Amino acid sequence: MRLTAVLGISHGRLRRRLGLGPRSRLDMLRNLVTGLVRHERIETTRARADEMRFYAEQLIEHAKRGDRDPQAMRLADFWLTEKDLLPKLFQVLAPRFAPHQGGYTRMVRIPKNDNLDRAERAVIEYKGNPLPPLPLPRRDGEKTLVNQLLKGYREERRPADGTAV
Repeated sequence: MRLTAVLGISHGRLRRRLGLGPRSRLDMLRNLVTGLVRHERIETTRARADEMRFYAEQLIEHAKRGDRDPQAMRLADFWLTEKDLLPKLFQVLAPRFAPHQGGYTRMVRIPKNDNLDRAERAVIEYKGNPLPPLPLPRRDGEKTLVNQLLKGYREERRPADGTAV
């Protein structure tokens, strides 16, 4: 299992609690990985997306070895609950990522919906999918550090007559 770093006092908990117990957590992760392989983009909570990202990337990493590799087949058979997705994994996704060395998924946070449980939401997708691209979050707001530093620099350099620099 993947160990997740916990900030602060952990009291022995080394991973997120996602479900009712270990079996429930594993079933939920398997269903998320299966959904990601089927649709190539899914929306879920940020914690679930972050946790399943590792397993989705490991599945692709092993699938790149081919369907003749027994370990790759065993791993794919375990993680994919729908066996009709095995050809898609080995014939579509594995060749798409053959020249790449990791970083097969992209996770984008989406705004919270106030009428739900207020959990942070995210969209996770395989890169290079045929779906329309996701709008990436804007990072050029006036409150960013770079823009604040530029604003201060412009105010310092402003001539006495008040013209812009």
